[in-house]
Amino acid sequence: MDRKKTLRAGALAAGTALMMLMSSPAASALNRDDGDDPGPGLSVAETLGLFVLTPLVAFAVIAGLVVAAERKKS
Repeated sequence: MDRKKTLRAGALAAGTALMMLMSSPAASALNRDDGDDPGPGLSVAETLGLFVLTPLVAFAVIAGLVVAAERKKS
């Protein structure tokens, strides 16, 4: 019974994510709007640092603060 609920929840999550991706406005990104002034692109290193490294560092700092707070209570 739990397996059936898990599969149903997974299918619902996958379907929702797929519909959100398909309806995203990124497909019309080639059409420029009036006043559109895109900046310079990011390099691969900048992209990885911004979207991978920064969240990992933030997670590590928050986790470290939580662990440190819990050790002080004990």
